[in-house]
Amino acid sequence: MQEREQLATRLGFILVSAGCAVGLGNVWRFPYITGRYGGAVFVLFYVLFLMVMGLPIMVCEYAMGRASRRNLAGAMLSLEPSGTKWHIYGYLGVMGNMILMMFYTTVAGWGLAYVYHTAVGHLSMLSPEEVEGFFASFVSNTPQLVLWMALTVILGFIVCSIGLQAGVERVSKVLMSGLFLLLIVLIIRSVTLPGAEKGLAFYLKPDFSKLSWEAVYAAMSQAFFSLSLGIGSMTIFGSYLSKKRALTGESVYVIFFGALSALMAGLVIFPACFAFGVDAGAGPGLIFVTLPNVFNSMMGGRLWGTLFFVFLSFASLTTVIAVFEHLIAFTMDEWKWSRKKASYIGIVVMFIASLPCVLGFGPWSGLEILGEGTNILDLEDFIVGFNLLPIGSLIFVLFCTSKYGWGWDNFIKEANTGIGPKFPEGLRGYMTYVLPVIIVTIFVVGYYQFFC
Repeated sequence: MQEREQLATRLGFILVSAGCAVGLGNVWRFPYITGRYGGAVFVLFYVLFLMVMGLPIMVCEYAMGRASRRNLAGAMLSLEPSGTKWHIYGYLGVMGNMILMMFYTTVAGWGLAYVYHTAVGHLSMLSPEEVEGFFASFVSNTPQLVLWMALTVILGFIVCSIGLQAGVERVSKVLMSGLFLLLIVLIIRSVTLPGAEKGLAFYLKPDFSKLSWEAVYAAMSQAFFSLSLGIGSMTIFGSYLSKKRALTGESVYVIFFGALSALMAGLVIFPACFAFGVDAGAGPGLIFVTLPNVFNSMMGGRLWGTLFFVFLSFASLTTVIAVFEHLIAFTMDEWKWSRKKASYIGIVVMFIASLPCVLGFGPWSGLEILGEGTNILDLEDFIVGFNLLPIGSLIFVLFCTSKYGWGWDNFIKEANTGIGPKFPEGLRGYMTYVLPVIIVTIFVVGYYQFFC
């Protein structure tokens, strides 16, 4: 077995892995989806699906990584039975990480830009129409978007170039600690606003009259996508994990912190929205259009707005760093590149690869491949979110349970090696037959809703 870098501490592993899950899916998508589908009753099902779906798939990814000490492609190649071709998806999964970052770096750049624009007062004293116009003008300003995207790419790869422990682990600890401290401060401010109690009731008190199959499916889908399972993002951190602890307990901690960040973000957003009569289900523009209006209505709004976008940037950067680490590890494992060489080349390659998404809001906005009103970001998101994540998760589950793959016996032995809670062997039937059906359902219904 080849020498493998390891994270210095258990806390480091949990926070780095949680940082991959704590991102724009939790902070940007979760609040407006929750607002759209009934508040607390949606949250209840979201948490339920995190455990019944997210936990088993996460344990699969960690087990594959730790058993092989390789990136996703190398893991599937080394663990598959002789003559099988499971590793083909391993390479597709690595490409999925690349495609994810091709649009994620652009949206993460928006967060960094809004830290600046909010702090210097560019959004202060604007009417709601002017705030909307500011965002429209911002995303169509190609040179500005290129600048903020490039800054995101450089920051992410520079952190990774420093090293696994000194760079990725240390910076992730700082970002995650700062993220939760900012959340606590913002929650205190939000829940003490006049009228905030209505938002708290909407968010925390389930109203089952709002329950629908559409809401249940949305909760299942959000739980699935918020953890970014299916493209090996967690596999790489499993490869850095020691054999001291069983993997179920570690997975529970990671899911807990990921869910906690999303739930705490809701405690910031919903009380504030209800206090100022703003629609909390306003859609993707909630963060960049609706919330700036809320901050403009608050005393000290520039400060609170700046803190919020710092928090958003911390959340997005933790994911950027984690996914970049997987891409770097792939080149180190497969091509024997040094960490610094992989990082510096990565800056150039990722910058070029991210340009189409940026141009899709400007010169290339006429490319509406998925239909009228769509852009390149929508296409890249569709490739990853609607295809690679569910297909990859299905393949991981089958790989870990089928006798034609790595197999249940090998999986359960690796998952339960070490101290701590064990993965229940009695879940073999659920993992083999029920969970694949759930994943296929997500895939099919997602396609139906997208195109119909």
